[in-house]
Amino acid sequence: MADRYLTFATTGPGRFLTRHLGLPQPAQLHRHSPEHPTLDGELLLLTAGKSTYPADLPTLLTSAGHTIASTTHHPTAVVLDATAVTDVETLSEVHTALHPVVREVAENGRVVILGSPPDPADHHQAAAQQALEGFVRSLAKELGRGRTATLVRVTGPIATAEPTLRFLLSPKSAYVTGQIIQTGPAETLAAPADWDRPLAGRTALVTGAARGIGEAVAEVLTRDGATVTLLDVPSAQQDLTRVAGRLGGSALPLDITAPDAGDRIAAALPDGRLDILVHNAGITRDRKLANMARERWTSVLDVNLAAVLATTDALLKAGAFSPGGRIIATASIAGIAGNAGQTNYAASKAGIVGLVRSLAPRALAEHGVTVNAVAPGFIETRMTAAVPLLIREAGRRMNSLGQGGLPVDVAETTSWLAQGGVNGQTVRVCGQSLLGS
Repeated sequence: MADRYLTFATTGPGRFLTRHLGLPQPAQLHRHSPEHPTLDGELLLLTAGKSTYPADLPTLLTSAGHTIASTTHHPTAVVLDATAVTDVETLSEVHTALHPVVREVAENGRVVILGSPPDPADHHQAAAQQALEGFVRSLAKELGRGRTATLVRVTGPIATAEPTLRFLLSPKSAYVTGQIIQTGPAETLAAPADWDRPLAGRTALVTGAARGIGEAVAEVLTRDGATVTLLDVPSAQQDLTRVAGRLGGSALPLDITAPDAGDRIAAALPDGRLDILVHNAGITRDRKLANMARERWTSVLDVNLAAVLATTDALLKAGAFSPGGRIIATASIAGIAGNAGQTNYAASKAGIVGLVRSLAPRALAEHGVTVNAVAPGFIETRMTAAVPLLIREAGRRMNSLGQGGLPVDVAETTSWLAQGGVNGQTVRVCGQSLLGS
């Protein structure tokens, strides 16, 4: 369903009225397209404290296609290297660097701050680096005009952050803001031969792929070079076959809760191997707990959590993943912030966060596989189109970008996670929803 308020607010009269009435002023987000694959304009590179990567960071940004600006006039993005901020004194340099330029960032621009993980052995450094988190979350709520702010905590060589920086400094990250992302798992990360097709030669399986977010994920993975197997329930086979045919993938009608689902997935894989597994299938059965029949509880937990655990375990045990494999599960801000009438759904999605946190280090150490999750907020789908008007409008406006996301926003984030460089992360795709932020 079209967001009529967004359409009106981006017209001349709409901008005038929303500004004078104090109403939300969302900007039309610039998303990736073949015609506009990059941000237009120059990038401003700043430091707070002494740069940890004085040569490597400019080289990486330049090789990614960015022109580093020599002036502060309307940069399309600002990258601030704050990795060497170790105390309150050097923390003040964050203000010194950004205060003069933050108003100059172009509409739909990006502010990316590079930090370091807090050091448990140095409470001054830990305090200063943790302070960056509060700073970025607050800045993201101030920027407006479709601009975003993100903190990237870098561990190891800056090269491990290249997929993340390419994603955040592009239109693909339009609905990701106010997030804290840590890069640098202990894996060797080879740069793709073609950054326009970073998943070329890789195989992927997407569950719940017949429509909505799953369909968008399959489409973006295909665009980025992957060969995709699309899975959904047998009752959705007609839509599943249609989407698979359009994308040149293969359809796998299968109930993901079947006891042998893992074995059947392994048997259906091209060449018997899998590089990317996207757990997207999910259902809702909303009721307040006092009115919730047991079937509503168990059906949601079975699909959204138990099936994810069972199929992941089965595929890892079978050795189905190639070296450098990726598991990306779908959480939700409901699992982070809670939501009335969704105790079952929120429990299942919080369980996904726990799965990622626990499995990620072991899967990488034992199987060479990274494990991450996306946590969507209000995404414009057929399901949210059926939500009552006032609730739907609240969901759209209660975030820093003042609008709902699109399925492609979740898909772009999923494709980035499939490229590697991060592990054990749950990344919210919610425009920095005010719920639980």
